[in-house]
Amino acid sequence: MSRKTIIAGNWKMYKTNVEALQLANQVKIKTKDIRHTGIIICPPFTALAAVAEVVNDSAIAVGGQTMCVEKEGAFTGAISAGMIKSTGAIHVILGHSERRQYFGETDELVNKKIKTALEFGLKPIVCIGETLEQREGNITAEVVTKQLRGALADLEPQHVDRLIVAYEPIWAIGTGKTATPEQAQEVHSVIRGAITEWFGETTADNLVIQYGGSVKPENAESLLSQPDIDGALVGGACLKADSFSAIIHTAEGLKR
Repeated sequence: MSRKTIIAGNWKMYKTNVEALQLANQVKIKTKDIRHTGIIICPPFTALAAVAEVVNDSAIAVGGQTMCVEKEGAFTGAISAGMIKSTGAIHVILGHSERRQYFGETDELVNKKIKTALEFGLKPIVCIGETLEQREGNITAEVVTKQLRGALADLEPQHVDRLIVAYEPIWAIGTGKTATPEQAQEVHSVIRGAITEWFGETTADNLVIQYGGSVKPENAESLLSQPDIDGALVGGACLKADSFSAIIHTAEGLKR
């Protein structure tokens, strides 16, 4: 099975509109030779529509960084799935550890958000991952499987076919620490095994599972060479066009 490699960039709370347009333009120029690797950029909501327009005539897709579970209503400051879709974005990151940690998001809420996103035709990037304490307690597989089970509750294989799963060990996000390729592969294998058990082999074989957690040009090749790592959800390194495009070109080179 030859799954597509997809590199996504989560810009988090960085980039004003002017900066966002500059970065999107630079990424577009630096990746115009890419043929086999999927590219997604997730700017802040304020720049979503403008960035989507800039990359409209390229192979780059755009996504939101989170969304409200409600479809509309009196929820000041919240952004709905329909609003994200209307900007030209087709993806949305759900359940990122920062949303769980700082905004109290639970597996149950992530599950509801996935269902809402799918209803509006968005493709969720579903994040799961363990803390350093949990890894040192040797319960990584248990924690990740529980998060995945909660996030995907009541979904059918045809729903899972529209998802990307991102394994992001919390201890490696923004810390400069990275899971070794072997550690990451081990967890990706657990995830694919769980998907096989719950949704069948075809769905599991087709599922793109990204790794996230201090992915840089220097470690991209060793991570992306692993059999069950199908791309990366990039944080800090996606905020500069040079480093982000270097990771994308590494992925492209491995696919040739």
